[in-house]
Amino acid sequence: MSDLLKGKVCLVTGTSKGIGNKTVERFAEEGAIVYATDFVEGSIDAFAAEMSSRYQTEVIPLYFNVIDDKSARQAFQTIKKNHGRLDVLVNNAGIMRDNVIGMIQPQLMQDVFSVNVFAVINLIQLANKLMSRQKSGSIINITSIVGLEGAPGQVVYAASKGAVASITKAAAKELAPNGIRVNAVAPGLIETGLLQSISDEMIAENVKNIRMGRAGQPLDVANVIAFLASDLSGYVTGKIIGVDGGMSV
Repeated sequence: MSDLLKGKVCLVTGTSKGIGNKTVERFAEEGAIVYATDFVEGSIDAFAAEMSSRYQTEVIPLYFNVIDDKSARQAFQTIKKNHGRLDVLVNNAGIMRDNVIGMIQPQLMQDVFSVNVFAVINLIQLANKLMSRQKSGSIINITSIVGLEGAPGQVVYAASKGAVASITKAAAKELAPNGIRVNAVAPGLIETGLLQSISDEMIAENVKNIRMGRAGQPLDVANVIAFLASDLSGYVTGKIIGVDGGMSV
């Protein structure tokens, strides 16, 4: 523990497991006040209490669906009321659904883009309202190596994560005068719940394409997110940082 984020008020979406869950822990370990979100009421109460006790900080559960504008606004109002500021937003909530070309249905595209793209833009807008007042802030989006390089059978997911990369670059340019930095991490093959949609055989085949010879862990990604949230990256904006072990797709 180095107090890298001491006193910073942070919001992390999609924290019940995987990268979001580990990011909350890393932030708490570094002294941050963390609002951890999920859409299932009560699902992260025990986790938040454990993190608060273990790291002697505040980890506060917030329950809302990122695609619900009204509840998202209420969440930001809660943060403003309780702490008066927001220093870090991590847009981690996302879904991985897809199909091969010729079998992609409009509803699938709508579902994926609602969470992975439209919600990201909306939360950036809400964060900007708080961060612009204080003339500081760090927004970190989660894209994917698939969004940057593409992959067969993942046209919709790749398109959504490619959009996140573009959003990051555009928002960074627009919000820099407000003192707000916007960056993204692009994980490769990470051992999270999203891998449940991929067969063991495909996972093993993908690992062969990773120069470091292993799948990544959520902590590998959370460490980079913590760097981007901290003042160590104070002159970094508009960047997409790959966390992929040298993977090729």
